[in-house]
Amino acid sequence: MTVLSIAADPRTDVGASPLADVGVSPLADVVGADLQAPLVTGGHARYVNLDYAASAPALRSVADRVSALLPLYSSVHRGAGYASAVSTAAYEAARAEIARFVGARADDVVIVTRNTTDALNLLATAAPGPVVHLDIEHHANLLPWRARGGRIVSARSELADIVAAVEDELAREPAALLAVTGASNVTGECLPLRRLAEVAHRHGARIAVDGAQLVPHRRVDVAATGIDYLAFSGHKLYAPFGAGVLVGRRDWLDVAPPYLAGGGAVRRVRLDATSWADCPARHEAGTPNVVGAVALAAACRAVAELPEQAVADHESALLARLDEGLAGVDGVRPLRLWPEAERIGVVTFVVDDVPAELVAQYLSAEHGIGVRDGRFCAHPLLDRLHPAGAAVRASLGLGSRREDVDRLTAALTALRRTGPRWSYASREGDYLPTPDPRPLPAWAAAEALPTAGPCHLSQAL
Repeated sequence: MTVLSIAADPRTDVGASPLADVGVSPLADVVGADLQAPLVTGGHARYVNLDYAASAPALRSVADRVSALLPLYSSVHRGAGYASAVSTAAYEAARAEIARFVGARADDVVIVTRNTTDALNLLATAAPGPVVHLDIEHHANLLPWRARGGRIVSARSELADIVAAVEDELAREPAALLAVTGASNVTGECLPLRRLAEVAHRHGARIAVDGAQLVPHRRVDVAATGIDYLAFSGHKLYAPFGAGVLVGRRDWLDVAPPYLAGGGAVRRVRLDATSWADCPARHEAGTPNVVGAVALAAACRAVAELPEQAVADHESALLARLDEGLAGVDGVRPLRLWPEAERIGVVTFVVDDVPAELVAQYLSAEHGIGVRDGRFCAHPLLDRLHPAGAAVRASLGLGSRREDVDRLTAALTALRRTGPRWSYASREGDYLPTPDPRPLPAWAAAEALPTAGPCHLSQAL
């Protein structure tokens, strides 16, 4: 076990930002916005959530909608009671709200799934022929296609070259589907979806978009852009209640094998034969996640009601501030693919001579800042951008504010100047504060170690 401990210089002032003052406040009320996080050095600090790309907090309006639904929550579609009728209406209204939010065509279907991964795996069972995809995808948009012999196109250093490479591949050999990400969960860079859709359609293929990162940051119009299938998750769109969706053309899905075999997916069952329902019921066997669907629809409505330019300006200002702040910290290197690409509020970086796992633990333990470290379920992309190993990701959202970016910059400046103030033990490739005096909430500690005494974060991890 390796222990790293570097004494800080108390004379170092890292609280001031060298950046010009930019008044950027939260655009929306998120649950937990004023959470106080305990620090290993004692006391508390307002928790800075820079991990929106993994799971965004719930919007207050979403939490309120769920609270209003719960007294009326019941079974859907087949219950005769009043609560069941209300729940059924809410569930189907949610489906319609989600369709409006992404500009779905009138004959598109909205299938409620667990998350983006679930939605893309469902689509993989329905694609009637070969699939082409890029080598930079999140595992959710990589592994389902690889398991079915998907053809890989290597991403080029210029977006125009990627479009040309995709066209060459589709012209070389026909495919049923082109599957691409909307925005990289590693670099935040966006692909030219309209151009890729045109290429796919020109060669007789459809296009599926992993919208997990794109949809929370940009307005997506499926019909106008030419997207045939769009998958995204509630937990990244301020509705962390366990639902995702697959939106798109129904013909493939109406003839695909049911994703799950069970009640609700059938018209009639005999001992010797089964007649399956059409979509969406065909792929929603079992009791659906009514609360999750209603929460996701509430998030869609809330985000749609925000002024589009205000959202873009909010994120643009914070992203520029973050870029400038990181550029001013010696030894911090952002990871990028395409300098000319449009970007959402996701920045991944490495710190020279400091393991990413240690950087993330230090930011949390000593500064109350939550980021993500690792390879972000995009191992081939990280192998390309940073073959040495893991990186650190900071991601922004509607609840982000100027002070969040400044605190990250100040904390990284302190790390580079004087190192951590606490000791960290290396365990199986990770680093943990040693000791870790931060307590878990009583209910969480009881769940983690029901027969033990007080539980601290290092024990839970």
